[in-house]
Amino acid sequence: MLEIRHLSKSFGRHEVLRDIDFSVRPGDVTSIIGASGSGKSTLLRCINLLETPTSGEILFHGESITGGKLNANTYRSKVGMVFQSFNLFNNMTVLQNCMVGQTKVLKKSPQEAKENAMKYLRQVGMEPYIKAKPRQISGGQKQRVAIARALAMEPEVLLFDEPTSALDPEMVGEVLSVMRDLAQNGMTMLVVTHEMAFARDVSNHVVFMADGVICEEGEPKALFADPQNQRTREFLSRFRNQ
Repeated sequence: MLEIRHLSKSFGRHEVLRDIDFSVRPGDVTSIIGASGSGKSTLLRCINLLETPTSGEILFHGESITGGKLNANTYRSKVGMVFQSFNLFNNMTVLQNCMVGQTKVLKKSPQEAKENAMKYLRQVGMEPYIKAKPRQISGGQKQRVAIARALAMEPEVLLFDEPTSALDPEMVGEVLSVMRDLAQNGMTMLVVTHEMAFARDVSNHVVFMADGVICEEGEPKALFADPQNQRTREFLSRFRNQ
């Protein structure tokens, strides 16, 4: 579904990503782990066309998206993104936040957009809050609305950029629970996360990054139980000791 081929990204002389190469199949839940500053979020931003790769290629269903021929909004409706900081519109209600992309980008009628938004707000447990503004709900609830908004675009792939890192610890579980349900229902997901239990137990593929490169990738149980790369071993040992 998604292929990342020899992707590199530099900001001036600083090379943030170097020769990134991996693929995502339909139904995959791929967790990208690694220390802060290893290039994980930049990689997601490149995949979502929020950053332009310096070199390399990203293919979606075999078609290159890095040549500039594809309309970015059309592509993002197929490859949705959930951000660390929610990115909700503060002047809109929960329901309006989940409708606006559908009417503006997908050109759905207001009634169709509302019905679709309600379906996904119900799925993430936010139906009782449809009239609330973002300032009136908790961080965990905002993130669940952000997930519902992304799902309402009915994407083929969902990208999650550290979706729980801005949350208080007691709110992390409610967001991870929604993500676990999505994974069990077959949603293709690419997740940048510091939640090692999620990466180990929910993913079917884990990518470990350090200093802008992929050091190791593989099946979660094998990678967590017996990492082959020294950098991976050091990183995972810190989490085991916490």
